[in-house]
Amino acid sequence: MPENVSAPRSRAALPLAPSLDESMAAAHMPRQFRPLDRRVLWLGTMAIVLGASAALIAWVLKALIGLFTNLAFYGRWRFDFVSPAGNHLGAWMIAIPVVGGLIVGVMARWGSRAIRGHGIPEAMEQVLLNESRIPPRLTWLKPVSSAVAIGTGGPFGAEGPIIATGGALGSLLGQLVHVTADERKTLLAAGAAAGMAAVFATPVSAVLLAIELLLFERRARSLIPVALAAVTGTTVRVVLEGGAPMFPMPHVAAAGMAAIVAYVLLGALLGVVGVGVTRLTYAIEDAFERLPIHWMWWPALGGIVVGMVGYLMPQTLGVGYTNITAVISGQLGLSALLALGLLKLLSWSVALGSGTSGGTLAPLFTIGGALGGALGIGMVTLAPWLHVDPQLAALVCMAAIFAGASRAFLASVVFAFEATQQPHALLPLLGACVAAYLVSGLMMRNTIMTEKIERRGVRVPSDYAADYLEQVQVREACCREVVSLRADQRVDDVRHWLNEGSADAHHQGFPVMDDNDHLLGVVTRRNLFDAKVSSDSTIASLVQRPPLVVHENHSLREAADHMVEANVGRLMVMSVEDRHRVVGIITRADLLVAHAQRLREARLITRYLGRARVR
Repeated sequence: MPENVSAPRSRAALPLAPSLDESMAAAHMPRQFRPLDRRVLWLGTMAIVLGASAALIAWVLKALIGLFTNLAFYGRWRFDFVSPAGNHLGAWMIAIPVVGGLIVGVMARWGSRAIRGHGIPEAMEQVLLNESRIPPRLTWLKPVSSAVAIGTGGPFGAEGPIIATGGALGSLLGQLVHVTADERKTLLAAGAAAGMAAVFATPVSAVLLAIELLLFERRARSLIPVALAAVTGTTVRVVLEGGAPMFPMPHVAAAGMAAIVAYVLLGALLGVVGVGVTRLTYAIEDAFERLPIHWMWWPALGGIVVGMVGYLMPQTLGVGYTNITAVISGQLGLSALLALGLLKLLSWSVALGSGTSGGTLAPLFTIGGALGGALGIGMVTLAPWLHVDPQLAALVCMAAIFAGASRAFLASVVFAFEATQQPHALLPLLGACVAAYLVSGLMMRNTIMTEKIERRGVRVPSDYAADYLEQVQVREACCREVVSLRADQRVDDVRHWLNEGSADAHHQGFPVMDDNDHLLGVVTRRNLFDAKVSSDSTIASLVQRPPLVVHENHSLREAADHMVEANVGRLMVMSVEDRHRVVGIITRADLLVAHAQRLREARLITRYLGRARVR
């Protein structure tokens, strides 16, 4: 109690204060954080249903792509997933991608502009800005437009549209049932992961891709539903299509030290290529933006380039999954590899820049794999002592270019392993992809997935770190010297003390204690100087609600959340052993001070980098 406050009057003459038991029984205290609760069971159940649904949609989409391919290039009504490369249309085939682009442009113009591109940036934007609410019409517009684009020769993979469609399906489910925005994000990511897993039978990399590109976190309550959806999607895919690896290749032997170094250097080079591919794609998109015609016509213009390149090299048309298998299996020679990589890059970058609906993963794999295979052949010829395997070089470069372009580093490594089932490739893949990731991060701020939405002003998280406030307990940051008021003090006496401006009177809130130093509540300066409050009233009569408290062993994150929910700037800290005893007070300012150590470390790094630049 402040020493300059006059002695209390007799309690019999004052209004009664709230009883201690009533105050503490009604005290609001945050719950201890739990990584899992029963709600996850409900989310997991929905994720399983979602995974099965996304897998069936993936199967239907592949059938649609097969149908449109057969109709457009072979004039037959069949659903086989075939390559357009075997057509015999001659120069007439140049017109087919143009027609497909025109149809996609019309669908985007009068359906939804969000179907343009590969869909992942749009899904990221909805997660970050719109509480993961994707318009329901995209659940059918995206797959149909992609089936038309790819079926008419578009040089895209089916995985991008399926990932986007699975995400839209998860978002739709999250809008139909009662879930939070955070849970809706989990369902969106679960649908996307299930879609990718259903295409490639790669459940682990699908989960990692969802973490790195959609969830922006790794928490148990989001990881479990996403993993369940990926497992379900893969299981349905195995039942429908079998469990063989998506890209089979000959057995790969364990690499020696010299070869590992060579693969890491190849990864660094492909990181540079990934940056170049990203910049090229967006430069082409910028060029289309400057055209004096409506964007609806751009896919048709891009289709002209696709058709002409396809006429020169039909293997560039369509998804090209057979091309990837041929590249990593050593079925193509040096000239064929170079031609495939360069022409696929030209066709795909123009088509994607024009706004046609399709994916990025398969084209990047084709480009990176072809370049890696060519480089591997060159290394075998010029430096046989490195013992580089051209097929393994193609595989690591295939993954490295995607790691460099998208920064989905872990997903790239695991995907290449799961899609080929080559255990000895893991170490070279890890070294190459981390090198590509490093080079890309140093050379380019954004990625092929984030550049578009960053230009719209959307800030995309790139680093996922443990919450600093979650690591610090309240006992480590709270103030132990608490200035309190007695329940039976007169308001007039306290006002006088505050007006004197002593060192202890600068606080904005004060705990109210009974004769046993037990907490009854908290009053603020606003309460004390309220004109409606009589000067003869007791401090106890100003206690308007139960105290807002935390325990010493709560985390600062729990304390901060409690402050936000209650709209207060301070919380009383209670002893763990005695629930009635106040041991301190935690304020918003204390939360900021708790960051001091982290900021000091950041300043040290900045100073070191500054000295390095001077040198």
